[in-house]
Formats: sequence, C-alpha cells, structure tokens
Amino acid sequence: MKNVKLINMILAVALSLFANATFAKELPLLDQTHLEAGIKCASCHGKAEPRQAVTMMKCVKCHNTQKLTKKTENFKPTNPHKNRHFDTETDCTNCHKVHQKSENYCTGCHNRFDFVVP
Repeated sequence: MKNVKLINMILAVALSLFANATFAKELPLLDQTHLEAGIKCASCHGKAEPRQAVTMMKCVKCHNTQKLTKKTENFKPTNPHKNRHFDTETDCTNCHKVHQKSENYCTGCHNRFDFVVP
C-alpha cells in the first residue's frame, strides 16, 4: 500500500511540473504584453540612447504592490508578492523579465514554490 501511495505522489508531482512547464511556454514575453496594451518602449525605458534599464520604481508606477499583494494573497504555499524576506518590496525583475522568459526567483531556495511567472 505504501508503494502505491508513493507512486501516486510521484506521478502527481511529475504531472504538476509538466503542467506548469507547458503553461509557462505558452506565456508571451512581457514586452509583447505591454505593446498589446499600448505601452511604448520609451514609457519605461525613456527616450535616451542607449535605452535605460527599467527599475522597480518604474514598474510600481503602473503596478501597485498593494494591489498585487491582494490579488495573489491566496497563492499556495505563500504569497509571492508579500513574503518574509522582502515583504511587498521584492524587486519585480527578480522574477519578471520583459525581453526574455520570466522565472520563479523563489525556487532558488524553495523548490516547492512552483509559481508560474508571467
């Protein structure tokens, strides 16, 4: 009986990892998401050449950290936008990449935090 439970648990974990990986592949890059919303590159990068790096302060002008915290409050096993390390001030670019695939910064230490990151 223990072997059946172990096998079922392994299958559940494997399927959840596969589902998350499949879903993550389908997400568009955030530069496309912003362009589709009518946000031009200069809105975040400025007009100077070479383009300026985008800081968290620029992100929070449009993306309110308190609203994000509320929106993700029921995520399990923890809220990625309110955590004991950074509270609500985790640097957005730790997870959210604009011109490349975003990544789950939490899994560097917490393997069970398998959030899909847009």
